Amino acid sequence: MLEESQELVNTLLPLAIDYSMNIVGAIVILTIGWMVANWLSKRAYNFAANSTKIDNTLAPIFKKIVRIAIMVITILAVLARFGVETTSVIAVLGAATLAIGLALQGTLSNVASGVMLLIFRPFGIGDAINVSGVSGSVIEIGLFTTTFRTFDGLAVMAPNSKIWGNEITNFSRNNTRRLDINVGIDYSDDMDKAIEVLMKMLENDERVLKDPLPQVMVSDLGDSSVDLIVRAWINRDDFWAAKWDLTKRTKETLDTNGISIPFPQRDVHLYKTD
Repeated sequence: MLEESQELVNTLLPLAIDYSMNIVGAIVILTIGWMVANWLSKRAYNFAANSTKIDNTLAPIFKKIVRIAIMVITILAVLARFGVETTSVIAVLGAATLAIGLALQGTLSNVASGVMLLIFRPFGIGDAINVSGVSGSVIEIGLFTTTFRTFDGLAVMAPNSKIWGNEITNFSRNNTRRLDINVGIDYSDDMDKAIEVLMKMLENDERVLKDPLPQVMVSDLGDSSVDLIVRAWINRDDFWAAKWDLTKRTKETLDTNGISIPFPQRDVHLYKTD
């Protein structure tokens, strides 16, 4: 009986020591992995937050990605410590990731597009944009959707994939914008006089920039009128006020100088037959 007990102890003792060492090693690996994950995730966050080329919205995302990646590697190392075949675990994780990716490919497309929007920043918060025929001011750029407010006060949430995959017009990116006003004058009126008085109108407006110089040009000889373009460069913040004001003043200036804006006309010839 004593011999059997001694034999059992001799058999179990090495196994207990081996498993104890594995448990201690696993605890050490988990502790080191946790510390490394915290340290690297903070470094990734600080790098993204302080970078001028990466939007601040991406900083928390980078932090989470780095932390999750380090913890996954740590768990695989712990499993390997206990003799688990990590190759099969990695294969299962890869298959699960592929299945989830296929099931959520629309959502992942929005996430990928959101990341691209945040990295390349074709527009920022507060910018006035036009995407797919919808115009508005950007309120929020998220990973899945972008929210903006239309100029008539509606809230629009658009999937990021629809925004990134379409042409984006940013009205707020440049500091200046070109203002064009199209107007027609009667064929019997003096074109040079019309150009002169409209040029004076532009020169007397402080919102019109001197560089590039304003222009008034004959653009077309229409069916009922000689078509002119009144062109000026305006600071972005003054653009709409200047457009509405100068459009009104164009009509008033032409009226004051006796230059008419004709209505569409047609000559109708009637022939009487017996």
